[in-house]
Amino acid sequence: MTDITFGALGVPAPLVAVLAADGKTTAFPIQVDTLPDTLAGRDVLGRGKTGSGKTIAFALPMVARLGGKLSGGNRRPGRPLGLVLAPTRELATQIMQTFEPFAKAYGLTVTTIFGGINQTRQVAALRAGVDIVVATPGRLEDLMKQGYLHLDAIEITVLDEADHMADLGFLPVVTRIMDKTPQGGQRMLFSATLDNGVDKLVKRYLQNEVRHSVDEANSPVAAMTHHVFETEDVDTKNELVRTLASGTGRRILFMRTKHHAKKLAKKLTEQGIPSVDLHGNLSQPQRDRNLAAFGDGSVRVLVATDVAARGVHVDNVELVIHVDPPMEHKAYLHRSGRTARAGSEGDVVTICLPAQKQDLKTLLRKADIRVTPQQVTAESPAVAKLVGEVAPYVKPVPREQQVQGGGRSQGANAQRKRAARDGQQGGTGRSGESRGQGQGRRGQSDVAAAPRRDRSGRPAEAKSNAPKQGGGQGRGAQTTGAQRGSSARSSAAKQPLRVGSLVSPSRSTRGNRRAQG
Repeated sequence: MTDITFGALGVPAPLVAVLAADGKTTAFPIQVDTLPDTLAGRDVLGRGKTGSGKTIAFALPMVARLGGKLSGGNRRPGRPLGLVLAPTRELATQIMQTFEPFAKAYGLTVTTIFGGINQTRQVAALRAGVDIVVATPGRLEDLMKQGYLHLDAIEITVLDEADHMADLGFLPVVTRIMDKTPQGGQRMLFSATLDNGVDKLVKRYLQNEVRHSVDEANSPVAAMTHHVFETEDVDTKNELVRTLASGTGRRILFMRTKHHAKKLAKKLTEQGIPSVDLHGNLSQPQRDRNLAAFGDGSVRVLVATDVAARGVHVDNVELVIHVDPPMEHKAYLHRSGRTARAGSEGDVVTICLPAQKQDLKTLLRKADIRVTPQQVTAESPAVAKLVGEVAPYVKPVPREQQVQGGGRSQGANAQRKRAARDGQQGGTGRSGESRGQGQGRRGQSDVAAAPRRDRSGRPAEAKSNAPKQGGGQGRGAQTTGAQRGSSARSSAAKQPLRVGSLVSPSRSTRGNRRAQG
């Protein structure tokens, strides 16, 4: 198909300029198919695989149609004009990031609404007046019940990844939300499949819709290459995982459980491969911090559970590794869709132990993936080809130096200074690293566990330094004990990075200087 420009599809000039500034001049198939209809105000059902460019396909018409007739003076508190529903917090955040430059071109405001964080800022944004809301269903309905949000002014509604919302059990909530929007509004629904009740949403809420299917519902991305690596035992598998994670490009490793995702990220980091984890046990600030580190290149490995299969939209992920094969074929396709996005190429590796062969064979058949399994070790040529250039080894930062931003406690700073003066942190930090191994298993922060480290040494680190700290001996001991532990626990609760995450280079450098001083 000949390349078609956005301008030729009817996209207004201000938005064409925003796209061009980001290096986007020609449209993807789903954009070519849907934009003429969506820009004209038609209801659209778009079926396309992940990474096909559908976010831009619905962002452009929503901004163009609302921005063309809206001025800031018409903005009313708690009554947005555009609504996008998404299944996960991560997807909602990334949809908003796509919207923001387009909205700015027309002076529109966009905000996200999702759970896992305090609602104060979300309520404040609604009270100030917002034009477009990107939300997950649960928190949106909660704010509606509290009276902070009304949908009677909604003109355009988008349901993104409707099949995943069905998988998560959101359809009853989505139905209640959609019932609150005006019947005459424009509605767009995007989904990879029409099962599990998605077809009922289409019949109930879309009127005279135009249907566009860019590809078959279960087809893999054409530029994606699939591999199945069979290993003899767990030890061989572990070494294979470490080798595959050691390349220079971005890669996502998928695990079945939250515990194993956290454990693997920590292990890889300790082996000199900076990694962060993403799973359901993380708070929203922790998810945001880890995703930001992966997105900006601070770390190149993300270890995730299926919570990230739909929610992570990061460009240039060159390799997806199913460390644990998923339970069903839809999960395989959604996980794999994190690579080969927007026309780029990518590879997908599934690691298979002997007991998993038959289940994996069935899964791949349902996903319509044809691949010949290979028996490999970490040294096999097929593995080396995927790894490519090996990234330089990154020396792990000793645990007691991993002080991450967002609320350092004074007790923690004082502790590090005293430890340095007492000679308890040498240049390599090996003693501190040894002490940190046990507490890492308990899932506690380094700072919170610090007062326990000196049981075999002096009863209180501050004892000999009490005069230097400006207080008496009793006060120094008191600070070292309960108050400092409480302060450190409070600080640790605010820290977004997990045990398996590295601090930023600037902070680790400062930590090294303190340790060496």
